[in-house]
Amino acid sequence: MTQASPADIMPLAQVMARLRDPATGCPWDIAQDFASIAPYTIEEAYEVADAIERGDMAALCDELGDLLLQVVFHSRIAEQSGRFALQDVIDGITAKMIRRHPHIFCEGTPREDGHAQWEAIKAAERAEKDPDPSALAGVASALPALLRAEKLQKRAARTGFDWPDTGGAIAKVEEELDEVRTAPDQAAREEEVGDLLFAVVNLARHLNVDAEVALRSANSKFERRFRAMEDMAAGEFPALPLDAQEALWQRAKAAEKLR
Repeated sequence: MTQASPADIMPLAQVMARLRDPATGCPWDIAQDFASIAPYTIEEAYEVADAIERGDMAALCDELGDLLLQVVFHSRIAEQSGRFALQDVIDGITAKMIRRHPHIFCEGTPREDGHAQWEAIKAAERAEKDPDPSALAGVASALPALLRAEKLQKRAARTGFDWPDTGGAIAKVEEELDEVRTAPDQAAREEEVGDLLFAVVNLARHLNVDAEVALRSANSKFERRFRAMEDMAAGEFPALPLDAQEALWQRAKAAEKLR
């Protein structure tokens, strides 16, 4: 059995170098910088997650390629400005993975809880790089809000600042909901709704539910049922009164449960 040759990223890197060539490259690619490309990077990561959720392996292969292109794109921009190159990115992540898995790569190291060891090494690395002593240091502000809320809460929980059980988390959700109801103006309502969302993420964490995954699932369910209502109404859905629309919603919901 012949051994497969290692994956070669260089052809893709060469394509990007050609696209970014100041004299002969693509004007759009040449004009981009880290900030302008960042939204595409985030979008591609979500499209990877969507392909996984749908179980579409052909789409996953395609979307992983798009995500890999983002890594190559950012690396090429950095190389042209003399900051770092694609090889530095590859070398850096390779070294990091080995460093954070001493129980795998270092002979004689006890095979402890790998995740706990990863977190301890990561925290030590973060403290070395960042003088900020806060337990919340390094939680990126650009993360999606639900994910960032969960990460902030997990960091705080490591210091002991956490509800001892789900009862406290549920009570906090109820408290925040009451504060939404009694908010005196729009600014207060916006603040209290934010507090409510934060409390719901905290409850999800206590229930071992991934808030982002749960909301994505709820979005999909709503879209599926709404489209079913539209089909039932045969193009007349917007013209129906609310009680008729609600009846169609209940039909769509019941039909889904029967499948």
